[in-house]
Amino acid sequence: MINDISSLRAIYQAPGERALRKQLDHLDPHCQRFIELSPFVVLSSIGSDGLPDASPRGGAPGFVKVRDPNHLMLPDSPGNNRLDTLQNIIATGRIGMLFLIPGVDETLRVNGEASALADPEVLSAFADEKRTPRVVIAVTVRQAYLHCAKALMRSRLWADESRVERGALPTMNRMIHDQIGSSEAPESQESMLARYAADL
Repeated sequence: MINDISSLRAIYQAPGERALRKQLDHLDPHCQRFIELSPFVVLSSIGSDGLPDASPRGGAPGFVKVRDPNHLMLPDSPGNNRLDTLQNIIATGRIGMLFLIPGVDETLRVNGEASALADPEVLSAFADEKRTPRVVIAVTVRQAYLHCAKALMRSRLWADESRVERGALPTMNRMIHDQIGSSEAPESQESMLARYAADL
């Protein structure tokens, strides 16, 4: 087991100058354009118990709004009402974001401080959405940098031949029924998709 940073660093080469210098403390025009084109972001947060959490969020490209080079706003769309991310934000105020664009192998990482807002004026910025969110996550950017394409190239995430047929797994409902030991008949995939469509 590696227990200290010096032992870890002894295994790896030092990072190159470009890898260190690319980290910004704001969103430059390239970062802003990346966010405008992104329909998907993974939110990372930390709870009061110190445990991390990662939550996928999606919408039309640009659903995460850039207020200025130092601030982002993300609408909280309807979900399962566990509120893991929002509770973590209230507890620790820390957030990490990984933006993806379909077909683009590079990603954008943004780290900073977050707060949950329910102010009507803030919510009105999302009035053009299918439904106005109840809460908006406001992010103050502390770090922003483009991440190289290697991970997505290795995974071939966007390649047609990498697509997995949905039937390779049981339905979501079936898997959760098995996990919680439910005796109810599981919902079909078609019924679930129809139900979700009404709540997107």
